[in-house]
Amino acid sequence: MKNANTNGFFQKVYSVVKKIPAGKVSTYGAVAAMAGSPRMAKYVGYALHVNPEPGIIPCHRVVNRNGEVSEAFAFGGGNRQRELLEGEGVTFTEGKVDLGRHFWRE
Repeated sequence: MKNANTNGFFQKVYSVVKKIPAGKVSTYGAVAAMAGSPRMAKYVGYALHVNPEPGIIPCHRVVNRNGEVSEAFAFGGGNRQRELLEGEGVTFTEGKVDLGRHFWRE
Protein backbone atom coordinates (compact mmCIF):
# COMPACT_ATOMS: atom_id res chain seq x y z
CA MET A 1 0.00 0.00 0.00
CA LYS A 2 1.54 3.28 -1.06
CA ASN A 3 1.43 6.15 1.40
CA ALA A 4 -0.26 4.00 4.06
CA ASN A 5 0.34 6.62 6.71
CA THR A 6 -0.63 9.64 4.64
CA ASN A 7 -3.94 8.19 3.45
CA GLY A 8 -5.17 7.77 6.99
CA PHE A 9 -4.84 4.01 7.30
CA PHE A 10 -2.41 4.27 10.22
CA GLN A 11 -4.81 6.66 11.98
CA LYS A 12 -7.65 4.17 11.48
CA VAL A 13 -5.45 1.44 12.97
CA TYR A 14 -4.65 3.59 15.99
CA SER A 15 -8.33 4.38 16.47
CA VAL A 16 -9.24 0.68 16.49
CA VAL A 17 -6.37 -0.32 18.78
CA LYS A 18 -7.30 2.37 21.31
CA LYS A 19 -10.66 0.60 21.73
CA ILE A 20 -9.20 -2.77 22.72
CA PRO A 21 -9.96 -3.07 26.45
CA ALA A 22 -7.44 -4.18 29.06
CA GLY A 23 -7.48 -7.96 29.37
CA LYS A 24 -8.37 -8.42 25.71
CA VAL A 25 -6.37 -8.77 22.50
CA SER A 26 -6.99 -8.59 18.80
CA THR A 27 -5.01 -9.79 15.82
CA TYR A 28 -3.30 -7.88 13.04
CA GLY A 29 -5.85 -9.21 10.55
CA ALA A 30 -8.86 -8.35 12.71
CA VAL A 31 -7.54 -4.83 13.29
CA ALA A 32 -7.01 -4.41 9.54
CA ALA A 33 -10.58 -5.53 8.88
CA MET A 34 -11.99 -3.19 11.54
CA ALA A 35 -9.94 -0.36 9.99
CA GLY A 36 -11.67 -1.07 6.67
CA SER A 37 -8.81 -2.85 4.89
CA PRO A 38 -9.04 -6.60 5.61
CA ARG A 39 -5.98 -7.54 3.53
CA MET A 40 -3.65 -5.09 5.23
CA ALA A 41 -2.57 -7.07 8.31
CA LYS A 42 1.11 -6.52 7.51
CA TYR A 43 0.56 -2.76 7.47
CA VAL A 44 -1.08 -2.91 10.89
CA GLY A 45 2.25 -4.21 12.11
CA TYR A 46 4.05 -1.34 10.42
CA ALA A 47 1.68 1.18 12.01
CA LEU A 48 2.13 -0.29 15.48
CA HIS A 49 5.89 -0.40 15.11
CA VAL A 50 5.89 3.40 14.78
CA ASN A 51 3.19 3.97 17.40
CA PRO A 52 3.28 7.73 18.07
CA GLU A 53 1.64 7.42 21.50
CA PRO A 54 2.88 4.24 23.24
CA GLY A 55 1.17 5.01 26.54
CA ILE A 56 -2.13 5.81 24.84
CA ILE A 57 -2.29 3.41 21.90
CA PRO A 58 -2.01 -0.07 23.50
CA CYS A 59 -0.16 -1.81 20.69
CA HIS A 60 0.80 -4.62 23.08
CA ARG A 61 -2.81 -5.85 22.79
CA VAL A 62 -2.33 -6.91 19.16
CA VAL A 63 -0.97 -10.41 18.50
CA ASN A 64 -0.70 -12.62 15.44
CA ARG A 65 -3.52 -14.89 14.29
CA ASN A 66 -2.13 -17.76 16.38
CA GLY A 67 -2.07 -15.69 19.56
CA GLU A 68 1.69 -15.28 19.56
CA VAL A 69 3.38 -12.10 20.73
CA SER A 70 5.81 -10.29 18.47
CA GLU A 71 9.52 -10.80 19.01
CA ALA A 72 9.86 -7.47 17.19
CA PHE A 73 7.58 -5.69 19.68
CA ALA A 74 8.83 -2.13 19.33
CA PHE A 75 8.73 -1.32 23.01
CA GLY A 76 10.82 -4.07 24.58
CA GLY A 77 10.47 -7.30 22.58
CA GLY A 78 8.15 -10.28 22.95
CA ASN A 79 8.88 -10.83 26.61
CA ARG A 80 7.84 -7.26 27.43
CA GLN A 81 4.66 -7.63 25.39
CA ARG A 82 3.79 -10.81 27.28
CA GLU A 83 4.51 -9.11 30.63
CA LEU A 84 2.18 -6.24 29.74
CA LEU A 85 -0.59 -8.63 28.70
CA GLU A 86 -0.22 -10.82 31.76
CA GLY A 87 -0.34 -7.70 33.90
CA GLU A 88 -3.80 -7.08 32.46
CA GLY A 89 -4.95 -10.62 33.21
CA VAL A 90 -4.43 -12.14 29.76
CA THR A 91 -3.68 -15.86 30.05
CA PHE A 92 -1.38 -17.94 27.88
CA THR A 93 -1.61 -21.59 26.91
CA GLU A 94 1.49 -23.26 25.50
CA GLY A 95 3.11 -19.86 24.96
CA LYS A 96 0.16 -18.34 23.12
CA VAL A 97 -2.63 -16.02 24.19
CA ASP A 98 -5.84 -17.92 24.92
CA LEU A 99 -7.75 -16.32 22.03
CA GLY A 100 -10.92 -18.19 22.93
CA ARG A 101 -11.00 -16.29 26.20
CA HIS A 102 -9.36 -12.96 25.37
CA PHE A 103 -10.10 -12.18 21.70
CA TRP A 104 -11.81 -8.82 21.12
CA ARG A 105 -13.61 -7.60 18.03
CA GLU A 106 -15.45 -4.28 17.78
